[in-house]
Amino acid sequence: MLNISEVENFGAIDADADELLRECFQDHPAYLAAKKNKKFLILGRKGSGKTAIFKRFLTEHHPQEFSYGHSFDDYPWQHHDLQAQTGVPEERRYFHSWKYLTLIGLAKILLNSDHSQPWDDESMESIQALEDFVVDSYGSRDPDVRQLFSPDKELRLKSVVKIPFLELSGERVRVRELAPHIQEVNRAVQEHILRALNPENSYFICFDQLDLGFSKTDEAYAQRLIGLILAARDLFLAARDRGKKLNVIVFLRDDIYQDLQFEDKNKITENFSELVEWSENDGGLTLKRLMESRFSRVLGSEEDPSVSWDSVFDENREMPSRQTKYKHICDRTFLRPRDMIKFCNEILKQYKQPLFDEGAKFDNQVVHEARSGYSDYLLNELDDEIAKHVPQYKEYLEVVKELGSLQFSLEDFTAAWGRRQSVAGIDPVAALGHLFEFSVVGYLKPGGRGGGSEYVWRYRDPRARFNSASEVFRVHPGFKEALDLSRQTA
Repeated sequence: MLNISEVENFGAIDADADELLRECFQDHPAYLAAKKNKKFLILGRKGSGKTAIFKRFLTEHHPQEFSYGHSFDDYPWQHHDLQAQTGVPEERRYFHSWKYLTLIGLAKILLNSDHSQPWDDESMESIQALEDFVVDSYGSRDPDVRQLFSPDKELRLKSVVKIPFLELSGERVRVRELAPHIQEVNRAVQEHILRALNPENSYFICFDQLDLGFSKTDEAYAQRLIGLILAARDLFLAARDRGKKLNVIVFLRDDIYQDLQFEDKNKITENFSELVEWSENDGGLTLKRLMESRFSRVLGSEEDPSVSWDSVFDENREMPSRQTKYKHICDRTFLRPRDMIKFCNEILKQYKQPLFDEGAKFDNQVVHEARSGYSDYLLNELDDEIAKHVPQYKEYLEVVKELGSLQFSLEDFTAAWGRRQSVAGIDPVAALGHLFEFSVVGYLKPGGRGGGSEYVWRYRDPRARFNSASEVFRVHPGFKEALDLSRQTA
């Protein structure tokens, strides 16, 4: 094992900047379920690893696997509303525009990447029809997906609709006038795509970063997300029925998904969704294993390539409250990889200070010193998530800071709330509900699973709902230093 002080870091909190991501990727069940065409909807908290899985699909190279990924900048948001269908249920207004975007992504793969094409006589006819349609409509075999819905584009339909029993009036349609015809266009293009897909190959179309512009108050945004989920399911099932290995994978924050309401949601949740979650010690993928893979990558040697948690952390001496260092750290995270990586990086940063002994393991003091920097990070992460949904949340936190302790009663919170003019007119219980939704606070629930009381946290159970009747609340320990709170109870 190499010297810990020589390590620069244990990776980055952002998948795009994490140089260790590819080498230390963990085969999460959600990744395997999508890879094996069992699930298409991958849910999880921000920072849980959805984008890591997304990037894994795009960067893996196999001669019989093909993938195309859409991220926030690719989505034609500015033109999407023009494609909204009228006279259909709200959740299906954007169904066909998402399907069209997905089908063109598949056409790009078939025309530019899948060198097995055409794999039989039927696919030869369909590949030619798709090429004629794409080139005649967009001027290239590999069009820019951001321009697919540009209003002045003119789709040339003569070649693509040469399928028995499918008819489309006219040979040209401007995109601005596509909405009334898009169902027929999709039906024709989809038939050619399904014919052309090689049953020996696997195809993946992935959608990520759908939450970057999300707002709970924007009904159209929710309808667009629902339309994508329904379109993904439709293509997923259509391909499966034809014996083709196609998965249209949607990566979405679980809290956003919980707020969506549409028909068949429960069927999709039960049959086609997988949650990206990490545990402490329940076997499978744990945050300890996550870090051990990173420790091994940066500290391992030829003689000793595997580096365990206990090789880096001195667990012989417990932290206060008789906790292991691992438990102490986990309690201050949202059980997300990025939180664990950040905490360990902060510990490493403190470890390199002159007052600590070089060559020793991470001890209690260095873990304690790292908590302040980590707590600031967690508060900044909160700002990214909550600010646009709860604009006055910082005022809510000022009330929490005034209380001064991790644990408090509803009575004390209401009293402190009443002393602040900046929140006058806002219901304090509703404010606590907002803080609960983003896991800033949890509430005490009597008679938990083990028979005793337990705290309920949204990050541990995305289905949990706020209990306005609760009398006792606790601030997440990760915010303790940033909010300058003590451990004394109310």
